[in-house]
Parts: sequence; C-alpha cells; structure tokens
Amino acid sequence: MKRHLISAADLSRDDAVLILDTAEEMGRVADRPIKKLPTLRGRTVVNLFFEDSTRTRISFEAAAKRLSADVINFSAKGSSVSKGESLKDTALTLEAMGADAVVIRHHDSGAPHRLATSGWIGGSVVNAGDGTHEHPTQALLDAFTLRRRLGDGPGTDLAGRRVTIVGDILHSRVARSNVHLLSTLGAEVTLVAPPTLVPVRTEQWPCEVSYDLDAQLAKSDAVMMLRVQRERMNAAYFPTEREYARRYGLNGQRMARMPEHSVVMHPGPMNRGMEITAEVADSPRCTAVEQVTNGVSIRMAVLYLLLSGAEPAVTDTSENPAAAPAAAPGPATRTEENA
Repeated sequence: MKRHLISAADLSRDDAVLILDTAEEMGRVADRPIKKLPTLRGRTVVNLFFEDSTRTRISFEAAAKRLSADVINFSAKGSSVSKGESLKDTALTLEAMGADAVVIRHHDSGAPHRLATSGWIGGSVVNAGDGTHEHPTQALLDAFTLRRRLGDGPGTDLAGRRVTIVGDILHSRVARSNVHLLSTLGAEVTLVAPPTLVPVRTEQWPCEVSYDLDAQLAKSDAVMMLRVQRERMNAAYFPTEREYARRYGLNGQRMARMPEHSVVMHPGPMNRGMEITAEVADSPRCTAVEQVTNGVSIRMAVLYLLLSGAEPAVTDTSENPAAAPAAAPGPATRTEENA
C-alpha cells in the first residue's frame, strides 16, 4: 500500500506524536559538526512546486539532504508545464526517473490527492500546500513549536492548550490543517476573523469561531496570526487595510493582554503593519524564526518515516555522527484514503 501525507486530518494522535517525537531526535542533528544522517542514501526526493515558495521548498530540500537523499528541484516556471504539459505527464516523467518521494505544492486544491491515488507514481507523496485546502507539514511544525515553547516534553500532546488563529481563514490552508491537527492533539482551537473571511460550514469543524480578537487574548496559550492573501482574493472582503489592522491586527497593547507564558506564531510570510506590528514580530514571544528552524526537523521526520520506517529515529552519540543506522522498513502515517 502506498504511503502518503496529504491531509492533517488523516493523522491519528499516535501518528502525530510519533512525528513530533521523531522530529525531536532529528533536531539534534542540527547541533552536530556534521549535519547529516545516512538514512535515505540512494533515495530520490523530488520537490515539485507549481507555486512560489521560499521557506517550504528550502526546508524540504534541507531536510532531504540532511538525510543523505538525492534531491531534484522542479519549478513550473521554465519547465514543460509552461508549454502546457499536464500534471499526469509530469508525474509519469518523474516516475520514469525513479522518484521515491514527491513533495508537491500546487495552486489547485486536491492536486496532491490526485497524484497519490491516480497510479501515475509509485513513490510517496507529501502535500506541501494545495490551493486553499491543506498544508499538513506546516501544522506539524506549528504543533512542534508549541509543544517545545509551552514546556511539554516528548510523548505528550497539546491537551488543554488554547490556540487562537486570527486572520484570513477563508483562503488559508494553514488554518485548515492546524484546526485538524491541533484538535487531534487535544488543543482547543478558536478561529477569529471578519465574517467575510470565515469559510462556510465552519460549524462542522472541530473548533470555535469568534469575531472579537480582544475577547480571546487573555485565555490563549498561543495566538497564530495569518497573512491576508490578496493574491487569492477577487472581491473586497474588508473596507481598508487600516480598518482590518485596527480590528484584527496584533500590536504591542494587545500582546500585553495575553498570559505571560503565551506565544505569538506566524507561518510567514508576514505583512508587518497589517496583521502584525514590527514590535510584536521582533519580540521574544514571537516564534516565526523558530518555526522555520523546526520546519526542517519536522520535514526530516516526515521523509524518514515515509521512506525508511515507523520507529522513532535514534541518533548516534558516538564520535562518528554519520554512522547512525537506518531503521527497518515499516508503516508510517496512515494511508491516504480521502481528500
């Protein structure tokens, strides 16, 4: 059976905790003089990006290389896609080249699921963001950052933690994945946005919805700010940027109302002065840069579990850090069965 990571909703609590715990081990590799493990030597990972990306693409590339995999970076710009080549023909080309895993970002929701279930490719498929649907590895790195910052150790989940997600929920794949994953890990999630930026049928989501940011700040362990995605908008969803920032932007005064232990998160890229001020973005409570660092560890864990085995990675403590053995093959995350 093929093994993929398409949606955060497909992960059970045990699946998610396994990935987080494995990422803890992978994070120790970054502290070594030689930042490499031989686990995926001889495997080929293709980064198939149909949308612009900085953090996610570089993060997946760094993760694969630290596991000694061969990495092929594919960008739609300058490829045969610009000549009209279909996703199917691109996938068949990658299969012919022996890709063991394909990390795909696509502007159309459902493209990774189509790639994983079509039979066009035999390797694992990892969703790096599809349209406004999902971005599961971003949710995993957010949960990993939360668990570390809030003092919860390996083997634990986020039970009882309160997370408030603020901003453009309607167009955010990060919000959707975080709602699924954080609720699976036991966190209480609240979405805050103008009514025009709240998706329909959110009552079916495992979260609460509020239109008042100030009412949520004092009881939040983490506040996650989301960028307003103007490139996906075809209408006016709020009067002006100033009005949006006044009602839903996080500034120093609002941050001061949050509990002392709470943190401010942002998946990036951020629009300083709109959803978050420079004062908040540069404060010690903001985890934006830490999230980027943790993204490499999480993506190492995902690739490791998909392509190598399901047992947590045990890093080598000997003088030769490159001698860590690869785990035996086994199941990783649950097989993708639905969109």
